[in-house]
Amino acid sequence: MPNEMTRRTFSARVTGLAAAAAVMTPRHACAADEISRGAESIHQEITIAAVPKRVYEVLTDARQFTQMTTFSPVRNAAPAQIGRSDGDSFTLFGGHIVGRQIELVPNQRIVQAWRVVDWDPGVFSIAKFELTDRAKETAILFDHTGFPKGKAEHLAEGWRLNYWIPLAKFLA
Repeated sequence: MPNEMTRRTFSARVTGLAAAAAVMTPRHACAADEISRGAESIHQEITIAAVPKRVYEVLTDARQFTQMTTFSPVRNAAPAQIGRSDGDSFTLFGGHIVGRQIELVPNQRIVQAWRVVDWDPGVFSIAKFELTDRAKETAILFDHTGFPKGKAEHLAEGWRLNYWIPLAKFLA
């Protein structure tokens, strides 16, 4: 697809942005003008009755993720497509959620550049899942940042209804 970013293009853009940031020097900006104090974020702590390996597999395997969504209000969506390497793309809930895998540490951490398709073009947030083994359970520390202002309540509820509740039911 012409608009789809390859891993090489993604890496080149990230490298280019880092290089540009390194040489930029503000001329008349003051620190107060550069810092946003109104950003929203989501922090959720969830316990799932399954080992981290199983939780990680469901969140990173398209077939299992699609099966999990049968317990979600978003039923009968097109199957998920989930790349399983850093830089790979994913498409969830019938294409309503898209993004890229930023960092995948099997059974421990998933970091994604994540967006809802109706957000302004180029707007991506960061979704981070930290998985910790707690005997036969997994503690998930979840943080979601960088999404458009005013979306926090809707997104927080969406994570509960479309991820955490279905994940717990699927793995029960």
